[in-house]
Amino acid sequence: MADEYVRFQSATSDERGQFKGVFGLVNNLARNGRLTAEQNRFRSENNAWYNAAYTDPSTVDPIVYDPAVNAGATAWFKPSASHLIERVAGYLEILAVHGVDCHAVKSTDLGRVIYEDDVQIVVVPHVR
Repeated sequence: MADEYVRFQSATSDERGQFKGVFGLVNNLARNGRLTAEQNRFRSENNAWYNAAYTDPSTVDPIVYDPAVNAGATAWFKPSASHLIERVAGYLEILAVHGVDCHAVKSTDLGRVIYEDDVQIVVVPHVR
């Protein structure tokens, strides 16, 4: 059986047809000044923890998220990333308070893998 990957993303697509991920959704709230001091502290501390805990794929491959090269590229957690997935709950709580719908999507067949490490993959989705 193939590995089941998970991604936490918006329920609706943006103007480019993309479903923004959980971290981007919370960071957008922060950029728009919508987070409380406590929420912003959680975001800052946990973003720093995630930055230390795993690699940002764009630091390894600068074009991994380039829409002209890898249209629709998205990152997914591997099943082995349970220690990373556990902390997502706090981000989901912030989004719920602000009425931003975000849910877990699971799949075994995501598309063309363009980056992979021990806890994540980045894929260009299948054309449907």
